[in-house]
Amino acid sequence: MRTVRNICIGMLGLFIASCINDDDFGVPNITIEDPTIPTEKLTTFKAIASLYEQAVNGGNAIAVIADDIYIEGYVVSTDKGGNFFEELIIQNKIDDSNPDNDPRLGFTLRINVASLSDTYQFGQKVVVKLQGLAVGERSGVLTIGNAGGAAVNQIQAAEYRAIVLRTNDIADIQPKIIGLQELTDADENTLIQLNNMQLNRFELGATFASESFDEFDGLRLMESCDSGIQIIMQTSTFSDFKTSLVPQGKGTITGIYSRDFRDNFNVVLPNSASDIVFESENRCDPLELSCGLATTIGTTNVLFEDFESQRNNRPIEIEGWTNYSETGTQAWEGFSSTSSNASLGRSCRFQSASSGDESNIGWLITPALNLDAQNGASLRFKTSNSLADSSYMEVFFASDWDGTQAGVTSATWQILSDAYVVKDSDAFSEWFSSGNVDLSCISGTIHIAFKYTGSGQSSFDGVYELDEISVDYLP
Repeated sequence: MRTVRNICIGMLGLFIASCINDDDFGVPNITIEDPTIPTEKLTTFKAIASLYEQAVNGGNAIAVIADDIYIEGYVVSTDKGGNFFEELIIQNKIDDSNPDNDPRLGFTLRINVASLSDTYQFGQKVVVKLQGLAVGERSGVLTIGNAGGAAVNQIQAAEYRAIVLRTNDIADIQPKIIGLQELTDADENTLIQLNNMQLNRFELGATFASESFDEFDGLRLMESCDSGIQIIMQTSTFSDFKTSLVPQGKGTITGIYSRDFRDNFNVVLPNSASDIVFESENRCDPLELSCGLATTIGTTNVLFEDFESQRNNRPIEIEGWTNYSETGTQAWEGFSSTSSNASLGRSCRFQSASSGDESNIGWLITPALNLDAQNGASLRFKTSNSLADSSYMEVFFASDWDGTQAGVTSATWQILSDAYVVKDSDAFSEWFSSGNVDLSCISGTIHIAFKYTGSGQSSFDGVYELDEISVDYLP
């Protein structure tokens, strides 16, 4: 009997030992042997990005890598918080101390495995075996994975450990501290830090991604208190922190610079809620005024402009109006189009694409409006955009502008906060009504201004369109 018991105990011990050593059951292997890669087989991120550019120039959607080559990079994403799924973001540098001719670059690795953070730590140096893989674009960013026709498919669970090799080097990754206006395509798939940022005032009180309209991702509009430029913070509705409130003050945002799923606009992807550190309560909101929306449109029209008399691609020139370029070489101009983003006949637009300007700020200001002359003044207009690319448009009024271009920036402009202006996330090609904006709580003589802010950078060179501006009075 004792012999049988000893045999059973021994068999049980053997069974337990086999379970403990079986990686298939999710027990991590803590032993890492650094891969030894001959120097001549190591290549750079820049060289792989160039392979893709050559493929595109040759009419191909992806570049398949035939050579036995490798890249070394550092993991800057983690799926612990649930904001990344079946992908690793790696970049080639841990900081920006290297010369400018070695820029910080990054790739997305598509891997058909959940909980990749169990295998690859944030900051861990990895070596990627590239032979047989493909590099292309997915959702607008450079991506590496298996070749699948004209697409980059996922690296499968049975092979990823032999492709993305771990090392014992866990680096202290330093995010690149940068202003929104300085970001370029080269910063995509890299860890950045944006300072002096805040949540747009119209989204205060929102969660990261648990509002009723958040279908797949929560898209929250963040803005720079230095430049006024805006960017979308994107959080998955499957993230662990989706129900947390976005901080209300201002401070820093750290995350991966990327594009949204449909490649329509720029986003920053936090790894966790702790990446948003808004310690200051002193927000930088502009002055704003709200009279609400008027329920009745006045029957006496005192200003109407539909830009039909303007010339295409030429600056707007209308008697009594001011078309002022505060910075940059671009101005509000006339345009007409019958394409998918069709104009309303002839319309007015501002675009900074290909301007080469570091900053574009343009004002289109109405003639003076005496609100004391009649009762119940209200404002209406329509806006549309063509891939706003984080550029934006605002509507202001001022009662102290002296009518000169030199005096534009010194006047006290207040935002008409009830007016709806098309958002970067709104449907492409649609025209949106501002609503019938009530002006009855304002007195005296005012000017209304439509202000565009963007730059020549591809990340901020969107187009805003404006038409059918109308100011009406009740009888």
